This record gives sequence, structure tokens and C-alpha cells, in this order.
Amino acid sequence: MWVEFILFTEKIKKACDDRCLDMEVTMKKIIQTDKAPAAIGPYSQAIEVNGFVFTSGVIPIVPATGEIVEGGIEEQAEQAISNLVALIKESGADIENTIKTVVFIKNMDDFGKINEIYAKYFKENCPARSCVEVARLPKDVLIEIEAIVEKG
Repeated sequence: MWVEFILFTEKIKKACDDRCLDMEVTMKKIIQTDKAPAAIGPYSQAIEVNGFVFTSGVIPIVPATGEIVEGGIEEQAEQAISNLVALIKESGADIENTIKTVVFIKNMDDFGKINEIYAKYFKENCPARSCVEVARLPKDVLIEIEAIVEKG
């Protein structure tokens, strides 16, 4: 009985050792592009880890000027999502592989307008999403969006 237990234990140990040798070392890669707004603090635009891209919140700044896009919620939503797409593309991922987004908005009454713009970018197999009304956003913008994307 003890011999069987020892042999069984050795098989498990060998399987675990073999599996550990096959594991990749987790490394994070900083994603940065001038096609999306630069970080306005001590953070990265996005990080890639183990085949997933995690973006920071993206606001409706025109990358070429560094200024907030002119207009209301429709223009700001369009710019913010366009910036997000540029960041995702820079990572080598596709917008279609977005798993989850979080949308922060200044006014929940804008939800329908934001959905119309959002639907232009996420047409099929839409990602999971949270949408939260907040008291204030950086630079007093009306919308901020972040995403988790699988690189496929």
C-alpha cells in the first residue's frame, strides 16, 4: 500500500514539474501611442499581460492637439471611443476581441445617445459592459471609457 502511495505521489510531482516547465513567465508590456491621448498622470495608456490588453480610461481628447473635442456628448463619445480603438489597434489587438468595457458618464440622461455611438463600434458579439454615472471626470469631460481586450 505504501509503495503504491509513493509511486502515485511521484507521478503527481512529475506532472506538476512538467507543467511548471511549460508555463510562460508573465511579463507586462507597456502599450503607448500618439494616436490616443497621452497619459495625464503616472500611468500607462494600456498594459498587455498574457495575451490580454487592459486599457486605462480614455477621454475625448483630440490626440493631435491635446484639447477636448468640441461639442456635446455625441462628439465626446465618438472621440473617446475612437481613441480607445486607436489604442487597441496599437496593441495589435482588434476591437472585435473586446471582452469588457466600463463607461463612466457625467449624466445618465446621455445613456441613449452614448449607446448609439457605441453601437457603431461594437456591432456583433458585443462585450460585457458597465456604465456608471459619476460626479466628475478628468478635465471635466462628459465620458471616459476603458476596456479589456483579448489579443487573438
